[in-house]
Amino acid sequence: MALVDLHTHPSAHGETGFSLENVEQFVLRGIARGCSDLGFSDHDMFLAGLKQEILANLQAKYPQINLRLGLEVDYRPGTEAEIRQKLAPFPFDYLIGSVHEVGGWIFDHPDYMDGYKKYRGDDLYREYFTLVGQAARSGLFQVIGHPDVIRVFGFKCESPLLELARPALEAIRDAGLAIEINTNGRYKPVGDFYPAREVLAEAFRLGIPVTLGSDAHEAANVARDLEEAVDLLKEIGYRSIVSFQKGERIAYPL
Repeated sequence: MALVDLHTHPSAHGETGFSLENVEQFVLRGIARGCSDLGFSDHDMFLAGLKQEILANLQAKYPQINLRLGLEVDYRPGTEAEIRQKLAPFPFDYLIGSVHEVGGWIFDHPDYMDGYKKYRGDDLYREYFTLVGQAARSGLFQVIGHPDVIRVFGFKCESPLLELARPALEAIRDAGLAIEINTNGRYKPVGDFYPAREVLAEAFRLGIPVTLGSDAHEAANVARDLEEAVDLLKEIGYRSIVSFQKGERIAYPL
């Protein structure tokens, strides 16, 4: 069974950092879980702490696993040129584009849940998926992260989820991007992988490649539940997953 984990956060939300000791624990956990590729994708707010030499040293020490340099970038419309300029000096293997805000409101943080009171379900979902589609069309990313994370707290839409998500999926397909199946949603109030099964099935129908991500913010959670994610992908019809090297897609058979 092929396993890759391209969504990990050694710096977490600032509690830890991109130190040799910390990153090495992520690598050791990835090896123990049988990952062929392990990607480090700290949030872009921690870009200044990224130390490329640490990954180079660990790659030399652990040649049995492919270490990939990534970044999870908060997509905000109108900041595309700023993002491109900020990231240009770095030799990223891939960039994950994620939407965590709607109109400046951080909808996936428990401290700001009052914001949900301002929305009807369909209105919020449409606004969210519009932003996902814009992220896909921006030309900045190789992967769209947790494509329906708007479900995180179980806030419901009135229309079928797939009806609202389909335009974003079509934008992802047209841009030639991959999505991830992110297992961390299982440990959030929604209690489910991102994206939902019906969204993932539509992604397969549209020919959208998929990768895997644990969203681990500590080494113990690297590759968490990826075997179940692979089982789901196989049930839907996927026969491969993807990783990236220097921006180029690599396919691994399941």
